[in-house]
Amino acid sequence: MSETVEIRAGDGSAAQIALRGAEPVSWQVGGREYLWNGDPKHWNRSAPWLFPVVGASAGGHVQVEGRRYPMAQHGFARDLPFSVASRSGDAVSLSLSDDEATWAHYPFPFRLVIEARISPKKLAFEIRVENPGEAPLPYALGFHPAFPWPFAGGERRADGGYAVLFEEAERPFVPEVGAGGLLVRSERALFLDGARLDLDPELFTEALVFLNARSRAMRFVAPNGRAIVMRMEDFPHLAVWTKPTAPFLSLEAWTGHADWAGFEGELPDRDSQRLLAPGVTARHAIALTIEG
Repeated sequence: MSETVEIRAGDGSAAQIALRGAEPVSWQVGGREYLWNGDPKHWNRSAPWLFPVVGASAGGHVQVEGRRYPMAQHGFARDLPFSVASRSGDAVSLSLSDDEATWAHYPFPFRLVIEARISPKKLAFEIRVENPGEAPLPYALGFHPAFPWPFAGGERRADGGYAVLFEEAERPFVPEVGAGGLLVRSERALFLDGARLDLDPELFTEALVFLNARSRAMRFVAPNGRAIVMRMEDFPHLAVWTKPTAPFLSLEAWTGHADWAGFEGELPDRDSQRLLAPGVTARHAIALTIEG
C-alpha cells in the first residue's frame, strides 16, 4: 500500500504521510529531504510507529489469560492501513481500530489516532491511544524515525563530526541486546561525554537503548551546526540506532521496550507495558524541528 497524504506549510515545507502505518515517508524543508528514503538495501522503512508493543516479544508471541498470540517485533500498527479521520492543508489525522486481523494478535478493543501537523521547519505529532473496552488495555507506543546521515550536504559520514546531543547527561551504560532482539541484564559501556554522543558507524553492532532516560529531547547535529531535533512528551525510553554500513541514523522514543530474555509472563506484566483504564485516552506527542 503506497497511498500517501501530503501536508504543506507556508514556507514550502512539505511532508508525505503514508496511509499504511500512518508512517511519515518524506519531510522536506528548504528543498532538502530530512527523512530516510526507505531503501531496502539498508532498511525498508522511514519512520514507523510502534504499537501495541515496542521491540521483540519473547518467543515471538505475547500471552493473555494463558493463550499465546503471535506478535511481530514492534507490533502490527506499522503494517496496517489507517483511515483518514480529518484533513486540512497543513494537517492530517489518521486512525486505526481493532478488527478481526488485530484480534488474532492482540485480543483487545482499541483506537490509535495519529495527527501530523506541519509548520515552517517543524513536523509535529499528537498520538492518542483510546480504550473503548471494559478491561484495562496493555499497550506500548514508539516512534522510529530515521534521518539521512549525513544530512547537511557536502560531507561524508566517514569524515566524522556528527553527534547526538541529549537534553540532559545520560548514564554511559546501555543494556546489551541478545538473541532475537531481547534485552539482557548485562550492560555495555559507552564513551558518552555527559550529554554528547559522538557518532561512529562502528558503535552500532546493536541499538543503543537508554532506559528511563532523563532527556526529553535529542539533537542529531552536523559538523556545521545544523541539527535535527526530536522532542518527546511522555516517552521515557530513548534509543539511537543504525547499521554500520547504512547511511541513516534513527532516533527513537518509546513508552515500552523489548522483553527481557527469559520473560514468560502475561502481556500486562511485561516490563514497562502500560495499562490504560477502560474509557480512558492516553496522549503522547513528538515534534521534529530543523535548527541552523
